[in-house]
Amino acid sequence: MTKTLVRWIAVALVALAALAGGIYFGKYSPGESPANPLQGLTLPDVDGRDQPLDQWRGKVLVVNFWATWCDPCREEIPEFVKAQARLGDKGLQFVGIAIADQPDKIRRFSTDVGLNYPTLMGGYGALELSKLLGNRLAALPFSVVIDRQGRVVHTQLGLLKPEKLETIIGKLL
Repeated sequence: MTKTLVRWIAVALVALAALAGGIYFGKYSPGESPANPLQGLTLPDVDGRDQPLDQWRGKVLVVNFWATWCDPCREEIPEFVKAQARLGDKGLQFVGIAIADQPDKIRRFSTDVGLNYPTLMGGYGALELSKLLGNRLAALPFSVVIDRQGRVVHTQLGLLKPEKLETIIGKLL
């Protein structure tokens, strides 16, 4: 056998093993993440208390990466507040992850908009986390919708308009 043929066979075997592993360990569907980097994540809230995201397991979770200095974030959050008030008792839970913000600024903003869901302190490291979830530009706002089984079913860079949000979560509640 030639070296070239041996290389091609080795590459084919590795590809076949990867495919078999993917089939064995779980199926991947378009729009669904095979792994959720948010599972097991614990971040402090604005009062410094650790909050594990797993405490909301079993709910439809909308995780929103945002900052007080981000105008589009400030525009969409009041709509999230309305959705949380309207659908929270049906199993919807919003969680904000603040990027590079100070707790006192977050508290002021929260009071101004009547924030009715938790905000966690993500720091700059949360931008890296958002990249793992598909935010290739590391831009804000960035939202992740997770179904009741903990699967990422939708990611959105930029404003998540109320109509689109309703369509996505309406299928999950």
